Amino acid sequence: MTAEIFRIGFLPLVDAALPILAHELGFAAREGIAIEPVRDMTWATVRDRLIFGQTDAAHMIAPLAIATTLGRDRPAVPLAVPFVLGLNGNAVTFSTRLANAVGLTEELGDPAQIGAALKRLADARAASGKPLRFGVVHRYSSHNYMLRYWLAGVGIRPDQDVEIVVTSPPFAADALAAGDVDGICVGEPWNSIAVDRGVGHIALATAQIWRRGVEKVLAMRATLLDERREAVEALVRALHGAAEHFVAPGAAEESADILARPEYLDAPRDAVLRAITDRIRLVPGGEPLHYPDFMFQYREAANFPWRSQAAWLYSQMVRWDYMTFDEGDAAAANNTFRPDIYRAALAGSSAPLPGASSKLEGGLAEPIGAGSTQGRLTLGADRFFDGRAFDPDDIETYLAELP
Repeated sequence: MTAEIFRIGFLPLVDAALPILAHELGFAAREGIAIEPVRDMTWATVRDRLIFGQTDAAHMIAPLAIATTLGRDRPAVPLAVPFVLGLNGNAVTFSTRLANAVGLTEELGDPAQIGAALKRLADARAASGKPLRFGVVHRYSSHNYMLRYWLAGVGIRPDQDVEIVVTSPPFAADALAAGDVDGICVGEPWNSIAVDRGVGHIALATAQIWRRGVEKVLAMRATLLDERREAVEALVRALHGAAEHFVAPGAAEESADILARPEYLDAPRDAVLRAITDRIRLVPGGEPLHYPDFMFQYREAANFPWRSQAAWLYSQMVRWDYMTFDEGDAAAANNTFRPDIYRAALAGSSAPLPGASSKLEGGLAEPIGAGSTQGRLTLGADRFFDGRAFDPDDIETYLAELP
């Protein structure tokens, strides 16, 4: 019997690891399916391949799945997200010139203090008619929303005090080197590559902005999910197996070897390995700094598609597209994330399954036990840097209180 094939689009990023490892290490084959990775260079191309049927699923920035469902920038195509491919794993990297100007050190600093120094410079540059410019990977990306959330939280007005433009991850270090941007917010290994090339200095890990921020997801057309439900559940199980292996002791070296290959990331193995093992080199030639949970996988049901994560992303879409909150759009955004598929796929396994599909985001300062329908579940600290919490049932009040 021929295995069902999933062509999965991806960008050359460390957090594309799970579909690649599920393919390379046999987790897909064990579930009776096959994965064919399809490498692209921009998120727009990944999206277009998916919606026009050239791929079956995609490694995708979470907000883009929601924007595609809602018809932002193009006609709407409903997508479904049955699995989260990882939390965090991004960084904000300044050009070496900007890093020196704001006084960055060889340690990860406090987001508020770095922000205060950046605000003084941003104000001066804006007054001179030459505002600072930051690059993000897509308008509808967690990178864009994390960067904007931090900037606004320290008193810097995105689109007024600073410019924010789009640059593809593989070209982010080039943009810094050319002086096209003063800073980038991008996934690994491209921050590390900028540092290793001597053109960047990592200022913050995005985990410092939101400790458990949702990042990449597995996205597919909602119609395909309905048509191939059993195969999709097998794919979820394969990715879950790959996630468990990814965090297993001793697995990092093998994972880095695979991901660094030309057909995948085509990147220095050491930069890939550092990201996998939560080590960040902040400055050229510096010793890598260990930052726990820089790239968060598997534990605490990290791959579960919480609808409250989708709701937060929608709140930022409303905020930064300068839209009015719409209950119908909010519901459609939430329903893009499909915890029901995740639960169905992993029922009867050893995976902890949350009992709820939504939760207060940013409300935990320390680990706490959480209700589950299967297994024991602990959720860790998930604070936002400014101490705010997000109630997915009261988005309008949340938006009204933001700076």
